[in-house]
Amino acid sequence: MTDTRVPLVEMRDMQKSFGGIKAVDHVSIDLYPGEVVGVLGHNGAGKSVLMKMLSGAIPRDGGEIWINGARAEINTPRDARRYHLETIYQTLALADNLDAASNLFLGRELVTPLGFVDDSTMEAEARKIMARLNPNFRRFSEPVSALSGGQRQSVAIARAVYFNARILIMDEPTAALGPYETQMVMDLINELRRTGIGIFLIDHDIHQVKLMCDRAHVMKNGQLVGTVRVAEVTEDDLLGMIIAGKMPAHLAG
Repeated sequence: MTDTRVPLVEMRDMQKSFGGIKAVDHVSIDLYPGEVVGVLGHNGAGKSVLMKMLSGAIPRDGGEIWINGARAEINTPRDARRYHLETIYQTLALADNLDAASNLFLGRELVTPLGFVDDSTMEAEARKIMARLNPNFRRFSEPVSALSGGQRQSVAIARAVYFNARILIMDEPTAALGPYETQMVMDLINELRRTGIGIFLIDHDIHQVKLMCDRAHVMKNGQLVGTVRVAEVTEDDLLGMIIAGKMPAHLAG
């Protein structure tokens, strides 16, 4: 069935080469509001390069990006933020020596009328956003270096959402997390989905993709193998797309 809604993001005929190697070779994908879409493939498949072009981290050689049905000019991460697009990298880009509120407002600090950093208002705002995203979060006064992996992920997600992100790129958000922490992050992602935020999830873990994603775009050797609804395929189907570069037999044709 064709989706008649306007996509939150459309990437059309995206291209990127490094020397003679086509890292992204005429790839077109999309994302709808309130949808979690996996971007899958082995290392070198082109998935990270594709997402970095969307986030403005690297320039594209060709192709177009459309946001909410209008052509978007995204050449830098600052451009991406203007379109309410944020990236949460696997490294999370947090300042380990600062607490949650200071990380939430890092580079965008709130100030008093006299020009001083307004720590109390920043903490109050951090508590407000965390109450919605992760009600069990309590460690507001500790440096983020003391937090667990799932709690650090919460801070990074809260930072994006507080500044009105409508589109998130998440790079392996549950990598190296235990079962409890993984569930915490999955709950966060489901909360974001309920608010209409669209999420591109770069991942290697097919099991997590099956649990968290609505659809999956699978890449191999810079090309798009195909796009599938996750409920309509098995983990083996996805693995076959990644390794063999072929659509599942029941969806081919």
